[in-house]
Amino acid sequence: MIRVALIDAGVAERHASRVVAVRAFALSAASEVVTEDGLSAGTSGALAHGAALADVLLADARIELAVARVFGERLVTSAAQLAAALDWAAERGAVLANLCAGLREDREVLREAVVRALARGVVLVAASPARGEPVYPAAYAGVVRATGDARCAPGEHSWLGSAHADFGAHVRAGAVRGASAGCAHVSARLAALLAEGASPARALEALRERAHYTGPEHRGR
Repeated sequence: MIRVALIDAGVAERHASRVVAVRAFALSAASEVVTEDGLSAGTSGALAHGAALADVLLADARIELAVARVFGERLVTSAAQLAAALDWAAERGAVLANLCAGLREDREVLREAVVRALARGVVLVAASPARGEPVYPAAYAGVVRATGDARCAPGEHSWLGSAHADFGAHVRAGAVRGASAGCAHVSARLAALLAEGASPARALEALRERAHYTGPEHRGR
């Protein structure tokens, strides 16, 4: 089995047998991160978002999840929550972390957590919009930037190599659409390569080599 950290929202009861650890990361009234274990289930609000992404990741029987809840009822989080979740995921032995949150501003606490996770060998895959301003953690060096690509059918991915994203994949994951869905599909394909014994560097190289499309989409105005 290969352990993937889903840094997102909760997952559903159907995922319970494949979830090895769960922790929620919230902000207190004093803007300090507080944590609580065991909060995994839920399908309303933002929780359905995490469940849909878990379906994509767990389609491969070799994957088990460590779930870090950084979203509550809305898809809103902070750099401090993401940083704490990343540290926790690395400590729990995740070899890959899927992050669909995108913050508009560079924050030192998150940047340093990314550096720590990468130093421990964790592959970080973060959602990035196909256009517009960069978001974090996707924009940090060493993070794999993933987005949705309308050209890609389920099971396909693209090597974009653009200013905004490295890889693209199918734009749907259940009710979830866009960059978050593409990120989960890219994570799943990378995790499969890691499960086959590839090193992180080789897994990324193989993902590029096996891309169904190369170069960004060309959309009309």
